[in-house]
Amino acid sequence: MANGEKRDYYEVLGVHRNASETEIKKAFRKQAVQHHPDKNPGNKEAEEKFKEATEAYEVLSDAQKRAQYDQFGHAGVSGAGGFSGGGFGAGTPFGDIFGDIFGDIFGGGAGRGRSQGRRGDDLLYNMEITFEEAAFGIEKKIEVPFAKRCGTCNGSGSKPGTEPKVCPTCRGAGQVRYQQGFFSVSKTCGQCNGEGKVVVDPCPDCRGKGSIKDTKTLSVKVPGGVETGSRLKLTGEGGQGKGGPNGDLYVAISVKEHPIFQREDTNVICEIPISFIQASLGCEIEVPTLDGKVSMKIPDGTQSGKIYRLRGKGIPSLQGYGRGDQLVVIRVETPTNLNKKQKELLEEFAKISGVDVYPLKKSFLDKVMDFLS
Repeated sequence: MANGEKRDYYEVLGVHRNASETEIKKAFRKQAVQHHPDKNPGNKEAEEKFKEATEAYEVLSDAQKRAQYDQFGHAGVSGAGGFSGGGFGAGTPFGDIFGDIFGDIFGGGAGRGRSQGRRGDDLLYNMEITFEEAAFGIEKKIEVPFAKRCGTCNGSGSKPGTEPKVCPTCRGAGQVRYQQGFFSVSKTCGQCNGEGKVVVDPCPDCRGKGSIKDTKTLSVKVPGGVETGSRLKLTGEGGQGKGGPNGDLYVAISVKEHPIFQREDTNVICEIPISFIQASLGCEIEVPTLDGKVSMKIPDGTQSGKIYRLRGKGIPSLQGYGRGDQLVVIRVETPTNLNKKQKELLEEFAKISGVDVYPLKKSFLDKVMDFLS
């Protein structure tokens, strides 16, 4: 196809010129699955569209080629398109995405064979810890289920005295090969799951699985600074692999609510109630912190909602340096259930006070007068 006859690569994939790498990959994947020759046998138009989309993707998925194309058009990438240059493999952008496409077409991943084995499953463990444990870290022991090798059959899955047989479908290869158009694709054998052998006479204890359920105790170090939603990864402590590595264990952290403290990033918030007498005359109060009680002086005339900061009394940084602060929020409490004498004293106080002792009220009244004038 001559350069002058080629459609714009962005038009081919149906994306904008400022599309991200992810958007380009997603668009190509959609086009490739739709027009793949193996899904459209004998359809020349679909085959041409597949080649056209592949050529466009080869250019737009490469940052350098894309920059040349954006500046000079097809002339800037002359010879870069199509299937030239050594085909698919290392050094080309097609390895991962074509594996995905073949998975959609054939119902499974391409190229996974018996030699690679199967990786064990990842497991998730939910751990609930206290506010203080989340702040400073802790080491906890947990019991998790796992599948251990069956001692009766030594993991073979076969009844003692018998052996697994060669899989009749893949003949021990662990893979079956399909010739699809101009592609030759290998797929994991569905009968033996890539093992190359099948259990004919299963072990009575593990029922042919080669493993039995058990529990194990693990020590988990929770670093200071974690919060609800944090996850810790214990490599290799997940499900047992079959000829491949074990999976991983993920510990999901959930932090219990605290009766006094709340968390905001690395800061701790604590609301302290004081009487209006204390707020008016000033006082010294004891404030709880994660490190114990500290004394704090409250100046006279303190208003409700005033925030004082205790430096370095918050949550340690998860990255391992510094701590946040504790924010002490003052809540001035209005007295209730006053007796007759108390009410009389407050009424007398109100008569002799005047508006000057209430700065917020005075400021508000001044603004109202200005608004109404």
